[in-house]
Amino acid sequence: MIGREIEQQILLDALSSGKSEFIALYGRRRVGKTYLVRNVFGDKITFSLTGLGRASLQQQLDNYNRAVKKQNYKYDPATSWMEAFDQISKMISKSKQKKKVIFIDELPWFDTQHSGFIQALEHFWNSWASGRTDIVLVVCGSAASWMINNLINNKAGLHNRVTKRIKVEPFNLYECKLLMESKGIAMDYYQLVQLYMVLGGIPFYWEEVKKGQSASQNIDRLCFTHNGLLLTEFDNLFKSLFDRAERHEAIVQALAKKGKGLTRDEVSKESGLPTGGGLTRLLDELEESGFIRRYIPFGKKSRNGLFQLCDFFSLFHLKFIAGQKRFDKDHWVKLIDSTKHRAWSGYAFEQVCMYHVPQIKKALGISGIATESSSWRSTTSANGAQIDLLIDRRDGVISLCEMKFSSELFAIDKKYDGELRNKLTAFRGETKTKKAVFLATITTFGLKPNLYSGNVQNDLKMDVLFEQA
Repeated sequence: MIGREIEQQILLDALSSGKSEFIALYGRRRVGKTYLVRNVFGDKITFSLTGLGRASLQQQLDNYNRAVKKQNYKYDPATSWMEAFDQISKMISKSKQKKKVIFIDELPWFDTQHSGFIQALEHFWNSWASGRTDIVLVVCGSAASWMINNLINNKAGLHNRVTKRIKVEPFNLYECKLLMESKGIAMDYYQLVQLYMVLGGIPFYWEEVKKGQSASQNIDRLCFTHNGLLLTEFDNLFKSLFDRAERHEAIVQALAKKGKGLTRDEVSKESGLPTGGGLTRLLDELEESGFIRRYIPFGKKSRNGLFQLCDFFSLFHLKFIAGQKRFDKDHWVKLIDSTKHRAWSGYAFEQVCMYHVPQIKKALGISGIATESSSWRSTTSANGAQIDLLIDRRDGVISLCEMKFSSELFAIDKKYDGELRNKLTAFRGETKTKKAVFLATITTFGLKPNLYSGNVQNDLKMDVLFEQA
């Protein structure tokens, strides 16, 4: 097991708890939720059940009855979920385990129309399991919005019944490095960063990285070959999570065109979806599932929030795979020196840095200081000054972070130095901040010392992103 120390401890503590526990896990598809539960509990799982995607009530019940038979329990086939949960209580009562672990995976898939599944689950927990001290009910789902709205924030019979909630996040670079080392794959930081810019921190994708191949070769094989694992992943990803997934895809496609993000009204205009409560729900579903993030620009109020695509693979797919039917051999390797690749890699590296703010804070020596991270864009500067990451610190300093992806030492030339000075002047002038403003650069291999590099207070290399925060 790589990482997940906190999540593992929450699950293990449930085994020694003096009461029954109802644990809900959620997170993006392929992030490793099922692996986590099965790895921690192993043979301590008394009964397990996994939902079927896009299945009818009868198909789900048939699936349940097969699971009962496979796990050597002898009952007549259940014809309703009330009957099924009644059987589960009888099965569990026969177990001699100190704590009986029930694992229901892909829980949202069971909630088919008029199935009565949620009502049966409510009755099972409220009338039987919660009154005992030896039950650990673990439910899991990739449809994060369903898990939040229908389970964790349930307003009916399951209101406040979940005792522990675990959002399983993608791996950071440190954890991806550990995963590669566990597989005997030796890659330097530059190779690992390139993979992260495509795969994000999704363990399932990283498991397919092959020993003896460079980052570019692995990306070529996974994304651009006929049998590549990720060639059709984008469509399958959304369809497996959302009803009428084309609406969610439309939002993601709109956000992919605007790196800095879009307001809610802009999302509606660019995606062609009507504004209103329906759009709010779609945005919430994408945010809870880890595809987009909502942030408040520096100095703005919450109503001025922007939505930004933060799922690495979705961004990569829409930039390089979508709309193309076939690819030449070594397609990705041939693209490396193209303008399109350079533009994408610069933005993708910025996103990698923004996902690793705790590591950046550690490198700046401010881990223990309260901070707020945001972005800023000038509203008056003729040159359109923009800062993608600033860290507003309680110690009287604001760190403006410039992130640059390069295959060698990054050199600040006269033109870029002028741009930096313009950003600093515009930021100080428009925000009227009384705090000291420090300029920090985060680059792959560091800054090349020259006439202009001395204006940077903190020169950070990509190595800092691999620290354990």
